[in-house]
Amino acid sequence: MSSMKGLYCRAGGSDAAEPKFVIQETPLPAVLGSHQVRVQVKACGLSPLDLKLLADVGLQRDLIPVGREVAGVVQQVGSKVSFFQPDDEVVGVLPLDCSCSGLCDVIDIDEHYLVQKPEKLSWVCVAGALRDGLCAYTALHTHAHMAAGHTLLVMDGGSPFGLMCVQLACYHGVKVLATSHSPEQHAFLEQLRPSVVRVIPVYEGSSELLSVVLEETGGLGVDIVIDSGVRLQEEERPELLPHKHDIISALGVGGHWVTSHQDLQLDPPDCRLMHLKSASMTFLNTEVWTSSSAQQGRYLHILKDLVEKMSTGVLRPQPEEPVPLYEATVAMETVQRQQKRKAVVQL
Repeated sequence: MSSMKGLYCRAGGSDAAEPKFVIQETPLPAVLGSHQVRVQVKACGLSPLDLKLLADVGLQRDLIPVGREVAGVVQQVGSKVSFFQPDDEVVGVLPLDCSCSGLCDVIDIDEHYLVQKPEKLSWVCVAGALRDGLCAYTALHTHAHMAAGHTLLVMDGGSPFGLMCVQLACYHGVKVLATSHSPEQHAFLEQLRPSVVRVIPVYEGSSELLSVVLEETGGLGVDIVIDSGVRLQEEERPELLPHKHDIISALGVGGHWVTSHQDLQLDPPDCRLMHLKSASMTFLNTEVWTSSSAQQGRYLHILKDLVEKMSTGVLRPQPEEPVPLYEATVAMETVQRQQKRKAVVQL
């Protein structure tokens, strides 16, 4: 049984303690499972760990593997594997309960978590954008059921997740409005093709968000709103996160709000307004795809379509500067602390 190094999180004992990231030797099983493939990892995406989610689903461990979005080359396949053969280029997201880190040189993974990687898609690009793409698909297709002619408001449209939502929606003939968080983001969103109908700056103090949305929709409001977090009370730097009341006010009749805010609470007046508009809302949690085998086929269909659209240029994530393996620990600490950014490690 050979062993290799991977990156793991040693969660802090108390809630206040910062989680520590450590490189740890991991044994590689001598025998490959019948439905498993052995993959040599070429690139791995690092996203913030949701320790609370892991605790809620009973996956608290001393060492939590880090780095789940992987891209690599199949080296060996189990006896019952039907989708892949050696030398195939593959991408996928390791399941929540996976015991190995995606930053190992070689990992064993069930074939049902992987899809083929299109040839002209770079390892770093796909490992970096996989999670944001999956989130965008889940928000727009699964939850909001977008269709041509709909109007969509994307909060923080210049973020990696926001950009995926904007591009996916434009491709499907949706009329897109987006907020920008800085002058650079604003300029970037304005020059996107296919174009965003209106970019609304929210970094200059008082935001015209609601008036612009109503002006652009003839006073009707939008069909879909996707946020990257919401403000529940007045607090510091209020202008960047939208207030929940503004979001509900921007929704049209029968509109759908997809929120990334885990602890969102709606007060009776908010609920009343949602009721008057017959609007609905969904919590965006993309980890549920792999927690039920009933959704497996749909999930793989999404991954396939996602990498296909990335390879044909329909989805163009902003390039991520890869970090070498020896900087992975520091990169992950930054990602975890800021809870926003992501990093890609090139192996």
